Amino acid sequence: MKITFIGHGYVGLVSATIFADLGNEVSVTGHTPKTVEDLNNGIVHIYEPGLTELVKKNVKAGRLKFTLDYDSIPDSDLVFTAVGTPPKSDGEADLSTVLDVARKIGENLSGYTVIVTKSTVPIGTNQKIKALVEKVKPEGAEFDMASCPEFLRQGSALSDTLNPDRIVIGTETKRAQDLLVELHAPLQKNTQCEYVLTNLETAEMVKYAANSFLAVKISFANTIAHLSEKTGADALKALDAIGLDKRIGKQFLQPGPGYGGSCFPKDVKAFISIAKGFGYDYKLLHEVESVNQEAKRFIIEKSEKMLGDLKGKKIGILGLAFKPNTDDMRFAPSIEIIDWLTQKGAEIQAYDPESMEKAKKIITNITYMDNMYDVCRDVDLLIVVTDWNEFKEIDFE
Repeated sequence: MKITFIGHGYVGLVSATIFADLGNEVSVTGHTPKTVEDLNNGIVHIYEPGLTELVKKNVKAGRLKFTLDYDSIPDSDLVFTAVGTPPKSDGEADLSTVLDVARKIGENLSGYTVIVTKSTVPIGTNQKIKALVEKVKPEGAEFDMASCPEFLRQGSALSDTLNPDRIVIGTETKRAQDLLVELHAPLQKNTQCEYVLTNLETAEMVKYAANSFLAVKISFANTIAHLSEKTGADALKALDAIGLDKRIGKQFLQPGPGYGGSCFPKDVKAFISIAKGFGYDYKLLHEVESVNQEAKRFIIEKSEKMLGDLKGKKIGILGLAFKPNTDDMRFAPSIEIIDWLTQKGAEIQAYDPESMEKAKKIITNITYMDNMYDVCRDVDLLIVVTDWNEFKEIDFE
């Protein structure tokens, strides 16, 4: 098939590369000249294990190309939107880029095309896109809307895309549904996972519901950890025992500094905002957000219990990215933790295997070290914020 992706962030780049590797002809439209030039030369701007090699392979094979224009749309069977939907100040998803892209897609349509939304968008957005495209499309052009939410995890994005737990396809016509089932067939065969064939609104709902539920599990794990420290219980063993129940499962039941990244924080806020728009006060998710903030503050409280006044104390921070195996600093817990520590007068020295350059643009009042052992030397306290594997075997002597 001939496919166009709009957006070369995590979702767009990973998905486009996988579909190219499956034998499709894929064009990716971006908006940053340097990034587009680098990608065409096999230089990838994000850290994701295995991605650079796969991009290089498919660019060399001629199945994957990157561009600044929309010229590939008239010949495409499918056009995917994979642009960002950052939160506004009130938590509502900002759809300005999505709608701007939709207009440009509509203006360039020719023949029959399925417009597929892969961006995480509020329920009802695909109907807005449909109405917009109807107004601007050339006479004679036909299209259908579809929603195919992604469920990849940063750090294991290639594996998650190639081995999905389920494939959600929301459409209004069988023609669009059949085309997308055919496109995803090689991925479905990998795991024999289920297709969830549904309408646009349900597909939009699934993404927010899934991320919000995982955020609930993370906050629940942190409440158990907090309570365990007060009662003398072993939180890790308690959560391990809970996770052995097949109805619950172990994933996302690890306590820590709270969730961060590009998805959970904004999607929980957006889901609260969506519910409010329909007249429902999502109290559960308000509490999930509150617990997530408490998880970060609790680290500061523990630091003060161990050291007393933090003024002049030297504290080492291991891990800056929001999770291991990524360089993403978006909503990383380390940002607030370090900010609070420095406000209390602590001197911070930090290290992360992949996110140092991005972190330096965000956190400017600390000392960045060359390796994890330099961080440990002469500190009063060491905080492991991101559980990179290399931190698990530190020789403290």
